[in-house]
Amino acid sequence: MLEMIEHPNRATWDSLCERPGLDVSEMDTTINAIFEELKKRGDHALIDFAKKFDGVELASVNFDLSEVEFFIDVDLAVAIKQAKSNIEQFHLAQKEDIQPVETIPGVWCWRKSLPIKNVGLYIPGGSAPLFSTLLMLAIPAKIAGCENIVICTPPQKACTGEGKHEILNEVIGWTCQLLDINKIYLTGGAQAIAAMTYGTESIPPVDKIFGPGNQFVTAAKLMSQQRGVAIDMPAGPSEVLVLADDSARPEFVAADLLSQAEHGPDSQVILVTNSKKLIERVKKEIKTQLELLPRKEIASKALENSMVILFNDLGEATAFSNHYAPEHLIIATENCEALSEQITSAGSVFLGNWSCESAGDYASGTNHTLPTNGYARNYSGVSLDSFIKKITFQKLSEEGIKNLGPSIEKMAKAEQLQAHKNAVTIRLKSLENSSSKEKNEETFPIPEGPEGKKKQKQDVLTKQKNK
Repeated sequence: MLEMIEHPNRATWDSLCERPGLDVSEMDTTINAIFEELKKRGDHALIDFAKKFDGVELASVNFDLSEVEFFIDVDLAVAIKQAKSNIEQFHLAQKEDIQPVETIPGVWCWRKSLPIKNVGLYIPGGSAPLFSTLLMLAIPAKIAGCENIVICTPPQKACTGEGKHEILNEVIGWTCQLLDINKIYLTGGAQAIAAMTYGTESIPPVDKIFGPGNQFVTAAKLMSQQRGVAIDMPAGPSEVLVLADDSARPEFVAADLLSQAEHGPDSQVILVTNSKKLIERVKKEIKTQLELLPRKEIASKALENSMVILFNDLGEATAFSNHYAPEHLIIATENCEALSEQITSAGSVFLGNWSCESAGDYASGTNHTLPTNGYARNYSGVSLDSFIKKITFQKLSEEGIKNLGPSIEKMAKAEQLQAHKNAVTIRLKSLENSSSKEKNEETFPIPEGPEGKKKQKQDVLTKQKNK
C-alpha cells in the first residue's frame, strides 16, 4: 500500500523523486545483442524473436490490412471516432504559418516547417494493446505530412500465424483502417526498435522513432539514438501526481491513482496534500476500488513503489510537484487554476475534480505520449512539432548587405575568421565598384578635338535636362 510521509525536509526531496525500476544501462548487453542479431539476419531474426519472446510462430512480419476486414463493438467505434476528431482538432491548431521578418532594411528572415520524411511508431501490444497510442501518434504524423509511417506492434500471443485475425489485435487493426493505414509490422519489444533503426527486408529504416514501452523498449530507443536515429523522448513507466486539498473528492483521487497504477508494476503514483483527513479517506477508497480491478495484482505492485506525502501548505506541495516533474499532474484543489500558474514542470496538467487523467489518455484531444522519469523538466510531450523539422531562411538585398555587412565584418574580425569577413567584404567592394562605374559613365569622357569638347558639353546639358 502507499507509503505515508509527513512533512519531508527539502534535503530529502531528491531521494523521494527517484523512480522505481532498473537502470537501463544494465540492459545494454542484452539490447546490443538483439541489435546485432537484427542487423545480421533481418526478418529472420524478427521471426525467431517473435517465437522466443511472444510465443508466436510467424510466416512473415508483414501484415497487409487491405486483405482483412476488422469488426469491433459499435459503441467503441463511435468512441474512437470521437477521440480521433478531438485529437485532430487539437493538433491541427498547432500548424504555423510562415512569418517573414525584416530584421533590418533589406534583410529578410523566415522559418518553414517541413515533415520528417520517415517516422516509426511503436504501439505496445503486450498485456494491454494500446490502440489509443496509435491515434496519438499516427494522427499528428499524418497532419504533419510524413511520407512514410512505419508502424510496429507485437503479434497476439499463442497464435499460429494462420488466421489473420488471430495475429493482430482486432481494435488496433480497425483503428489502422480508420486512419487509412494499409500496412503494419508484427514485431515488438527491443527488436522492433532495432528493425526501425537498421531496416530489414520488409521494414524500412526510419529517421525518428516514437512510442512508449517497457524498460527494454526504452533502453532500445536510447541505443537507437546512439546510432543516429532520433527519438521522441526517453519515456519509461507511467506516473501520476495528484495535488489535492480538502475540496478534492476522495473517490476521484483514489480512482486517478489506481488508473496509473494498473499500467504496470513499475508505475508510480503520488498524492501530495495539506490535508491529513483527505489522506485517510483516499486510502480507504483505494482499498475498496482495488478489489474490483481485473489488474489488481499489477496495481498492487505499483502501489508498493508509491507514496502519500503530507505538506504544511499547498505552496510547499506545489514546489515538490515541480521538483518531481510528473508525467501527469492532477490539481484537485479549490483554487486549481490559480495554483496551475505556479507549475513549471509537468507533462500534462489536469485541472479540477472533473478532469480525470483518463481524459487525456484517450479523448480530450491532447497527446498522451509524455515525458516520464523527471524528463518533464526538459522535454515536452508529443505534438505536431515532434513530426516536423524547422528550416530557417534568409535573403539579403543590396541594401541589406550594405546595412548589415559592416557589423558582420567587425564580428568576424574579432573572432579572427578572415574568410567569414572576406565573404562580406568582397560583396561590399563589388557594390562600390558598380557604383563607381555608374558614376564614371555619367561624367562623359572627353572626345578628342574641339568638336569632341563641344559634343561633351551638349551631352552634359542634355543629361541635366532629362533629370
